[in-house]
Amino acid sequence: MATAVPLAALPVLGCLGLLVGSFLNVVVHRVPAGRSLVRPRSSCPACEHAIRAYDNVPVLSWLVLRGRCRDCSTPIPWRYPAVEGSAGLVFLAIGFRLGLSWYLAAVLVLAAASIALAVIDLAHQRLPFVVTGVTAGLTAALLTADAVSRGPGPIPVALASAGVWLAVYGGVWLATTGRGMGLGDVALAPLLGLALGWTGWGSSVTGLLAGFVVGAVVGIALLAIGVVGRRSRVPHGPFMLAGASIGLFAGPQLWSSYLALTGLA
Repeated sequence: MATAVPLAALPVLGCLGLLVGSFLNVVVHRVPAGRSLVRPRSSCPACEHAIRAYDNVPVLSWLVLRGRCRDCSTPIPWRYPAVEGSAGLVFLAIGFRLGLSWYLAAVLVLAAASIALAVIDLAHQRLPFVVTGVTAGLTAALLTADAVSRGPGPIPVALASAGVWLAVYGGVWLATTGRGMGLGDVALAPLLGLALGWTGWGSSVTGLLAGFVVGAVVGIALLAIGVVGRRSRVPHGPFMLAGASIGLFAGPQLWSSYLALTGLA
């Protein structure tokens, strides 16, 4: 069983999330352009001055600089503190929800990548395979460590869950000949299914269905207010990731309620 995260450690987890969020901004900016994540140092895209270390403190630096470059006063997009702050809050919430374990580490890695993938998908309508691939490798390694630590019990359901997610998303991709979603969604699906299935079918099935429900509701709303047209392509990645979040935090409870309501419990 996982050990509850001490309350005193939660701020540390939140700060870790902020730091990871700062790196995610680099991923969001450079990966779609095919640039290295290591070199050169981060700089202002307008004046090309290297960003000083004290101007690179997550969220705080943006506030101190009032959202502008110190050297040329070019506005710094609000996306930067939003990604950093989101990562910090997500790390806090997941730590509180799951407790200390190798599974927590695996989910934190997946959650961090999910933030970057969602932002990239919204901006470029694609989920880079390099991000999904690296995340899959790290997540699988951490889940393996969890299995060694706590026993192999979760493995069969997790693998079956990954297969179900792949079958569903792969089937949709084939049925729509790629118009409904991209191969990036199909590649990400089994990874989400694996991670959610690690805690049981409740999280997995709820997360899978919730992604399509959230996508349908948001899509209809955007269509109704005229933001998108009938032929517009709306990225599905953020919706499947939102559904996975619902599965992680509320899946077991919702699944149990459903089984009780239908008399299948």
